[in-house]
Amino acid sequence: MTDLGTPVLDDHLHLDADNRGIDAVEDFVHLGGTHLLVVNKPSWHHGVEADEGEDFRPVFEETIRLVEEASEILPGRAWPVLGVHPGLISRLVDDRDFAPEDAGELMRAGIDVAAEYASDGHAVALKSGRPHYDVSDAVWEASNEVIRHACTRAAETGVALQLHTEATEDLTDVAEWAEDAGLPPERVVKHYASGELDGVTKSVMCEKDYLETAVEVGEPFLMETDFVDDADRPGAVMGPKTVPRRVRWLQEQGHDDAIRVAHVETPEAVYGIDTRATLDE
Repeated sequence: MTDLGTPVLDDHLHLDADNRGIDAVEDFVHLGGTHLLVVNKPSWHHGVEADEGEDFRPVFEETIRLVEEASEILPGRAWPVLGVHPGLISRLVDDRDFAPEDAGELMRAGIDVAAEYASDGHAVALKSGRPHYDVSDAVWEASNEVIRHACTRAAETGVALQLHTEATEDLTDVAEWAEDAGLPPERVVKHYASGELDGVTKSVMCEKDYLETAVEVGEPFLMETDFVDDADRPGAVMGPKTVPRRVRWLQEQGHDDAIRVAHVETPEAVYGIDTRATLDE
């Protein structure tokens, strides 16, 4: 097992007991990974076609169970991120004939159930967002209402909020919604981000050019793979070994300060987690 001499956190990946599951965690640890934020897979990947908020509960329970298993293997630990994937709105509207407003209501109900777990200490962040592809104005506005609701619930429960959004370097609109809800914008994270982002905290995909930009910009950032743990897409989006490999690469470039920002300072500021102290647990 490699020891990189620093906490190494993958800010956003998925685990699936029917695919690689804990084997992916072991790969991460073998290369020097120490901590994970595990995001629940989209509900339909679990065979859940929700009609009410309670239908999301088994998805969240499975994620929490996998986090507990992962924490037994990690030198540090894992934490859950729970919520509703924004792509669900298209499945509801296009495949199940929901009106956009009704689809948004169901998704907000799912966020409410996720917030129950967060309020009990079983998640460090909620997950929400809006489609990254073209949709109707009605679907776009309904999706934005879900984000606003998620901001409110994250503020009320005292946790962070991870967002899946369109490719952009400007989320100042979301930052304003977070402020209005009482959620500090720095506690809102855009997952699958590039090296630059205005408004909220960026969780940078581990492409070397993105990381080089993030280091140069000098603002708080996190690192992620968005590993999807899907047997039909092995290694997608990036494999679980990628973050520790990129940390080693950053060390070789002399970027120890940036590593501390991404794996110690920003996780504490955003999620309230101490990656150094939890290495000793």
